Amino acid sequence: MSQPRTPIARPVIAIAGIGIESSTFSPARTQAPAFHPLRGDDVLTRYPFLAPGQPLREAAEWRGALVGKALPGGTVTAAAFAELADDLVARLAAMPHVDGLWYDIHGAMTVEGMDDAEAVLLARIREVLGPDVVVSTSMDLHGNVSRELAHLSDLITCYRMAPHEDYLETKERAVRNLLELLRTGAPRPVKAWVPVPVLLAGEQTSTRIEPAKSVYAAVEEVEAAHGVTDAAIWVGYAWADEPRNRAAVVVTGPDETAVAAGAERLARGFWQARHAFDFVAPTGTLADCLDEALASSARPYFISDTGDNPTAGGAGDVSWGLTQVLARPEFHKPDGPTVVYASLPGPAAVAAAVEAGVGATVTVTAGAEVDDRHAGPLTMTGTVHAVRHGDRDAETEVVLRIGSVYAILTKLRKPYHHEHDFTALALDPRAADIVIVKIGYLEPELFAMAADWKMALTPGGVDQDLVRLGHRRIRRPMFPFDPDMPDPDLSARIIPPSNLPLTGADE
Repeated sequence: MSQPRTPIARPVIAIAGIGIESSTFSPARTQAPAFHPLRGDDVLTRYPFLAPGQPLREAAEWRGALVGKALPGGTVTAAAFAELADDLVARLAAMPHVDGLWYDIHGAMTVEGMDDAEAVLLARIREVLGPDVVVSTSMDLHGNVSRELAHLSDLITCYRMAPHEDYLETKERAVRNLLELLRTGAPRPVKAWVPVPVLLAGEQTSTRIEPAKSVYAAVEEVEAAHGVTDAAIWVGYAWADEPRNRAAVVVTGPDETAVAAGAERLARGFWQARHAFDFVAPTGTLADCLDEALASSARPYFISDTGDNPTAGGAGDVSWGLTQVLARPEFHKPDGPTVVYASLPGPAAVAAAVEAGVGATVTVTAGAEVDDRHAGPLTMTGTVHAVRHGDRDAETEVVLRIGSVYAILTKLRKPYHHEHDFTALALDPRAADIVIVKIGYLEPELFAMAADWKMALTPGGVDQDLVRLGHRRIRRPMFPFDPDMPDPDLSARIIPPSNLPLTGADE
């Protein structure tokens, strides 16, 4: 049993974390610069609720170590992880005193030669900070919670919305829970963990629609129970092949009976809904989606090119989708239906377009430098419509008009989630007939803009057809890979406090 601790009126809290979604089915590799790491006091600038003058900023002494967040992508190289992790741990070790740690991660980072990278890093952190430091972990609901990660964390929570409109609210909740524990001197909370053998894509588990809407509504009900501090359901990350990848529930609080009952309720609700989960939008082949968009009067008509979604871990440079679009005769003339396509990386193509300038006609080749499994590099002839420099992700963007298609080409891959991503390139997505975006579910601004929408089930490193991807290392049986599997054991596993040893094997 965890013992009461000494209350701390104004605790010293460190902030650290490395976050990314890593698709093991993508040939891409992620290097250290992709994380854009912030260090020291610069870490606090990531969080509006820790801005100078905010109540939480004044409630503690904050010590930034290192926080780096990368666009989802391929497996992180061992060298990149070592560089960032060594720096992070050294900065924490150099701090003279720490009462608490806010561990701000994603939870789906895969590193070469390593399983459960976030737990490995937290174990290293605990070695230098010692057993008395209280850790609050905040995560994406598409992360993975192993028994080890739950054990090493004293408090742990994740987003409750997909799309993640509550991401800042979740991070702030993790901080408030940590502050409360430190300032009251309460014992470390009890943690009830339940692994749920279901692995589904985020596009099948969006909280915009049922059954996820109701499954996640129960989280707040469980959290409101006496004796519960926080409750969370993780969907897990579907596009990595590791033993930890599956859904999970963790409920924390001072009352073991309450947290166990709450965890089992949430786990049962997720499991019982497994057959009802479906895609958040109608789906079809890209050809079918284009046919329906052309036949529809709804404008703008959005199509998600899902298989190479860079915000789910796709390489971003699969050329298959744009190749199919440019092959359609409807778009060969400038007065054809207006199509905006976002996007395709091609550094050499971008450089040639920049040199030629707006209004010039160029022939360039882009795409398939990283992922050429489904289509090769694409050669296009078109007019340079726009050039933009200085983007944080893409660095340089150009728009090439080919017939009636406005294709966005980038120096480096970039997701297109906001209206200003398009208008900054002299494009008006609201006036377009069809907007095709490498994305899964539409982010809020695009969702509000779309008059209609379909998801194209296209190839790539984040293929929505999970069964055909070829998982070999996930724990089996697992739904939907084993659709007729028997009901699993969904009883709560009580995880010992982080300052006590974890015994037994992960389940």
